[in-house]
Amino acid sequence: MTSLRLTPARFDREAGHRLLDVLQDEETQQAAFPGLEKTAPGFADWVVTALFGGTYQREGLSLRDRQIANLAALTALGGVEPQLAGHVRTSLRTGITREEIVEVFVHVAPYVGVPRALAGLRVAAEALGEDEEER
Repeated sequence: MTSLRLTPARFDREAGHRLLDVLQDEETQQAAFPGLEKTAPGFADWVVTALFGGTYQREGLSLRDRQIANLAALTALGGVEPQLAGHVRTSLRTGITREEIVEVFVHVAPYVGVPRALAGLRVAAEALGEDEEER
């Protein structure tokens, strides 16, 4: 039997923490990590190391493109409003405009369903500080 040789995955805890500080504001970090650490010790570190210090460090997509994918995926998943709100705010930090954020939800409607797209738009409006009557 031939030995399967896999390309080693790269995980960089320090790079993960640096990127997390760029992508997420203090409010978003505080909404997730302290409670997660209390409930599941070590899991928050795994998230930062594997996600921000691993997946996000891969070549091939810009941070902006990764955020668009995150908005679409979380909208499709549904039921993850706190994470979606955080990614809406993170999207602004990566240079995505408010109009582009809204357009992501409009664009995914035929694929994920109108109710999920509307739920995403409600989360975005709140995260962007917009009053629903203004829309």
